[in-house]
Amino acid sequence: MAGVRTLDTAELRGNIALVRADLNVPMQDGKVTDTARIDQLKATVDRLITGGAKVVLLSHFGRPKGGPDAKYSLHQIVPTLGERLGRTIRFASDCVGPVAHEAVESLANGEVLLLENLRFHAEEEANDWNFAELLSELGDIYVNDAFSIAHRAHASVEALARLMPSYAGIAMQRELEALDAALENPKRPVMALVGGAKISTKLELLGNLVRKVDALALGGGMANTFLAATGKAIGKSLVEKDMLDEARRIADIAAKAGCDLILPVDAVVAREFKANAANETVSVDAVPDDAMILDVGPDSIEALNQRLASVNTVLWNGPLGAFELTPFDRGTVEVAKAVAARTEKGHLTSIAGGGDTSAAMAHAGVETRFTYISTAGGAFLEWLEGKVLPGVAVLSGDATKQPNAAD
Repeated sequence: MAGVRTLDTAELRGNIALVRADLNVPMQDGKVTDTARIDQLKATVDRLITGGAKVVLLSHFGRPKGGPDAKYSLHQIVPTLGERLGRTIRFASDCVGPVAHEAVESLANGEVLLLENLRFHAEEEANDWNFAELLSELGDIYVNDAFSIAHRAHASVEALARLMPSYAGIAMQRELEALDAALENPKRPVMALVGGAKISTKLELLGNLVRKVDALALGGGMANTFLAATGKAIGKSLVEKDMLDEARRIADIAAKAGCDLILPVDAVVAREFKANAANETVSVDAVPDDAMILDVGPDSIEALNQRLASVNTVLWNGPLGAFELTPFDRGTVEVAKAVAARTEKGHLTSIAGGGDTSAAMAHAGVETRFTYISTAGGAFLEWLEGKVLPGVAVLSGDATKQPNAAD
C-alpha cells in the first residue's frame, strides 16, 4: 500500500469517475452464477455516488476475437448488476466514440453507466496509448477497483491510470492491505499452506515464499513431487518427474533461509480417481505401487493443526488434496476450519486466494471466516511470486504520468 492513492484523497463532487471493474463473471443459461466480484464493487460505487461523483464502469468479459460478439456482451449482466448494486444501470453499446460520449452526457445522478466490453477493441490488450486517451475523454478521475486484473498491462489498467488522476477503489484497497498484512508486514511467525497439482506452475511462488515465511506446508500433487524428491515411492500418484531437482533446490533454499518445509507424513490413497472410491490411509513410506495419493492423512492434518496453534499469520494457496471428490476433501476442509476458528478467536490473520482456493474455502464453508479471501487468480499468484503488478504500481507516484518510451 505504500504510496498508493485511495479515495480518501480524491475530489469526487462534480466529477465523472471511470471505474475499472472486473465484471468477467461466470454465467450459465444467461444468468450470473457467482456475484462475488459485483458485490465487492458495491462499496466503491456507493462511496463515489454519495461523494457527489457520477460512475462509469469499464470492464472486459471473456476473450472475444475479432471485434464485437454478442456472446461476450456485457449487456447480459445488466439485470444482475442493477440488482446487486441497488441502482439503475444504463448501458452503452461501445466503450469509446459517440455512443459512449452520449451515454455519459445523459447519465443522471445516482445512476451507473456500464460501457460495452473493452476487449471488443484489440487496442485494450495491446495497452494502446491512443485507445486509453479515448477512454480518458469520458471522465475526470480514474478508479481501479479490480485487483484481479492488476497484473495485466492493458490500456484500461495501466495507460489510462497514467493519463488521469488515479486511485485505488475500496475493494482494491482492502486487497492490498490484506496482502501487506500477509507478507510485507506480517505478524510472525508466518505459515504458508500451498497445494495444487504442479510445482512447475508455482516455481517462482515457492522460491519467493521460502525466503519470506517461517514455515511452508505443501499438499496436493506438488507435495507428491517433493516426497518423490526425497526418495519415497509414491505409486501411481501425480508427480512431475522432471521437477525433482527443482524440488530439491527449493528445499535447499528453504533450509538456508530458516523456513521449515512441512510435507505430509501420511496419505489417503485410492486406485481410482473418482468420488467415494475405495480408499485407505497409509504412511507416505508405504504407498502401494498401484495406488495414488488423493489427500493428506489424519496424522498430517493433526500436525498442521498443531503448527497452526504456534503461528500468527497464515497464507493459503491451493487445496491440500482432490477437494472436489468426496472423501478426498477432508484434509482441505478440516485444516480450513481450524484456520477459520483461530481467526475468529483473534489468534490468527488468515489470507487465502489464487486458482481453486476460493472455491475450496467455499466448499469448506469458511469463505466468510478468514481475515480475507481473494477472488483474484493470476494477480494473486504473481503477487505471491514477488512480481510488480502494473495496475498497482501505476496508482502510486504522480497523479498523471506520460507514456513510457515503449508505448
